[in-house]
Amino acid sequence: MNKLDFAGRNAIVTGGAQGIGAAIVKRLEASGARVTVWDLDGSPRIDVSDPGSIEKALAGLRKIDVLVNNAGIAGLNKPTVDYPIEEWERVLRVNLTSQFLCCRAVAPLMVKAGYGRIVNIASIAGKEGNPNAVAYSASKAGVISLTKSLGKELAQTGVLVNCVTPAAAKTAIFDQMTREHIDYMLSKIPLNRFVNVDEIAALACWLASEDCSFSTGGVFDISGGRATY
Repeated sequence: MNKLDFAGRNAIVTGGAQGIGAAIVKRLEASGARVTVWDLDGSPRIDVSDPGSIEKALAGLRKIDVLVNNAGIAGLNKPTVDYPIEEWERVLRVNLTSQFLCCRAVAPLMVKAGYGRIVNIASIAGKEGNPNAVAYSASKAGVISLTKSLGKELAQTGVLVNCVTPAAAKTAIFDQMTREHIDYMLSKIPLNRFVNVDEIAALACWLASEDCSFSTGGVFDISGGRATY
């Protein structure tokens, strides 16, 4: 593992208890960062889709240098015309609204300090749209647009905002998908394998570091060749 310099830096990683989030936490800590995990599976439990829960979690934190918005769910695999409205709203609340809420709460603290790095975890589905995954695809497209908007707003403040668009990784989120959908995703990847969570963490942590100094509002692809734009 190549280490970056996060000495003295404080980071928040949402959904950091497992999968991609846990890999990002591990890499940040190995590089010297102090990491706080916001997760429903953590202790204390933090619901990043609830503004009140975020406000309580922030109460004990004085300085935040890095925010990685990773929490997310897959949602159901169903045709758009059959997709339950309640499920649509649930997926967008967890995948998109949570990132908006965390950015809205943390960005002012970073701006006041004159430094910050926000990394939003989106998905290749947000660029291309996956069939039978309308809520997930739409939510991740929203994350991309959120990143572009906020990145432009904060461009001269010392706070940089970027997002990552990974192909699918073998994590617990696969348990929420049908076998047919998993096979479809693999068939679209020219490298003919799923991305490793450590590969995503390597990119996300570079974007969260001081080494990333001239990229903001950017969308960084890690899709095994599926998207080249």
